[in-house]
Amino acid sequence: MYRQTALLALALLPFSLAQVSESFESGWDQTAWPTYAPDCNQGGKISLDSSTAYSGKNSMRVDGGGGYCGHIFFGTTKVPSGDVYVRAYVKASKALTDSHVSFIIMPDSAQDNKKHLRIGGQSKILMYNRESDDATLPDLSPQGIATSTALRTGTWQCFEYHLGTDGTVETWLNGTAIAGLTIKAGVTNNNAAQWQRSTYKPKITGAYFGWESYGGDTNTFWYDDIVVSSSRVGCSGGSPAS
Repeated sequence: MYRQTALLALALLPFSLAQVSESFESGWDQTAWPTYAPDCNQGGKISLDSSTAYSGKNSMRVDGGGGYCGHIFFGTTKVPSGDVYVRAYVKASKALTDSHVSFIIMPDSAQDNKKHLRIGGQSKILMYNRESDDATLPDLSPQGIATSTALRTGTWQCFEYHLGTDGTVETWLNGTAIAGLTIKAGVTNNNAAQWQRSTYKPKITGAYFGWESYGGDTNTFWYDDIVVSSSRVGCSGGSPAS
């Protein structure tokens, strides 16, 4: 009941606050949420799944193949022109490994042409990757790795992030800030030397959810209750569901 009330309240938010809000209960609108596979697509698959959901009966399922061309995403270009907040409930079937993977990618006009800001994993933890120079947030040193966290498998996790016009990056998992995935203008992060070697300020033009592997890793991810907004929405219902 709490989830239904929270989702109803979200639906009533003004457009400027809730730019995009989708629970997929009416199906998969492929015009509003098109597939995205830069350069090549050989093995990835997206489908509407009624066997598992964070709320309601539907979620989006992504079966990601191994290797770069096994990637596939779905998403939206309706992102705010200023600060961007994204909230998605995510469920992974396999744990992140030492290999580099992404499960959210964002075309980013602050980087070179056709480059992306990527969120995924490496060294078994959550991290960001800047495609143009391969910088990671946090640094993948033992100290940097310790400031991030793994992504639990088999349960719905509330994943949130904020990209600020001043270069701020903030990230939360189930409402708890991840120190290693946080960078703020004028504040030194001792585990973000790679990230801070430039004056980079992300300017994304879309947000896409799926799977991309730069080695042989395959995985299945589910996504539900996605919100793209100009302010933080937070997690509805508190603790993650199974």
